Amino acid sequence: MVAPDLPIGDRIRHHRGPRRQDVIAGLVGISPDYLSQIERGLKMPSLPVLHALAQELGVPTAALLSEQPPAEEATPSSSEAAVSRVLLGYGPPRSTPPATPAALRERVEGAWRIWQGSPNRFTEAAAMLPDLIADTDHAVRVARKGADPAVRRDVLRSAADLYCLLRSYLRRTGRIDLATLAADRAMRAAEDADDPLRIAAAQWNLGHVLLATGNADEAEDLALLAAERLVDQPMPETERIAMAGALQLVAVVAAARRRQWWDARDRLRQHAAPAARAVPDSSNIGWTAFGPTNLALHAMSIEMEAGEAGEALRAADAIDISGLPSLEREFTFGLEVAQCHSLRRDDAATLLSLLGLEALAPEDLARTPLARQLVLTVIRRARAMHARQAEQLAERIGLV
Repeated sequence: MVAPDLPIGDRIRHHRGPRRQDVIAGLVGISPDYLSQIERGLKMPSLPVLHALAQELGVPTAALLSEQPPAEEATPSSSEAAVSRVLLGYGPPRSTPPATPAALRERVEGAWRIWQGSPNRFTEAAAMLPDLIADTDHAVRVARKGADPAVRRDVLRSAADLYCLLRSYLRRTGRIDLATLAADRAMRAAEDADDPLRIAAAQWNLGHVLLATGNADEAEDLALLAAERLVDQPMPETERIAMAGALQLVAVVAAARRRQWWDARDRLRQHAAPAARAVPDSSNIGWTAFGPTNLALHAMSIEMEAGEAGEALRAADAIDISGLPSLEREFTFGLEVAQCHSLRRDDAATLLSLLGLEALAPEDLARTPLARQLVLTVIRRARAMHARQAEQLAERIGLV
């Protein structure tokens, strides 16, 4: 079996196995160089050549051609599908007394700690979230009808935090549509709670949804307006500074997505950096992981996206990620280091970085499209020893 997103050239290489490239090429009637270019993704074979390759490799032509997952019915019993179903209102009815605000708060914070700190966060979150969503929604419905405004506000705060987590989870599991829904529900809960911190966190989350859907201009406008509105909000100064800085980083990413590198650098230095100097990494206000280290990661990311791989790697050497409160950000940092090595065609360093990411967060590695692409690049381009190690890694993460 191979992954549905495995390109044609990599499918051919997988099914060829240890058989020599020049032998297969000769039997099919093409040159070894042409077959090499097909396997490296530089050439697309014609249908007759593809059919001949399939016959020689002993597989159906469709096994080499298909790059899309087969149409399947949804599997309601799967853990990830259960999260989506409960979010859409198909969860079990709750007739029991609702969770207390304190108990709900503890469960939501525990979910955030798992999501930001567990190497198996997708598996653990998928098992935990359906019941937590259902219980939170039940508590919100009961609290809305209750007479105690303090209870209602505390429950809505927990709901806002939970839906912010769901935004991140759903985006990472490929459900951008539902991530948008979760971001909207987070905003509604935060506004109903009249909590300035959570309103800002919900706007930060919505900004990331807009970035994920390619709406960089809207993400920047939203983030900058939200940061501006924080000035007059009644909240602790550290929270204000941290959330304003996190929103400025959304605007930084938006500028980078538009390839406006100098605007991104200037905004990071002039607006986000002063805030980061006032907020320790350990604070993790609004679960944004904003702080000096996160700022440095964004500075490195700008250089990487601008194609300045050498400058990005020099910046990476100066970053100490030991104090980061989020394993997700640590994984993203390592992935961008791997990408920089790949841009410099240093396949050994790319592979070493990928193996480190496998040890750090194997589920993230298996699910991240860029990571999968980097593994395939090493297989196609590296020397035999490193290519074999990358092939073994591809098997472990489900590429082949």
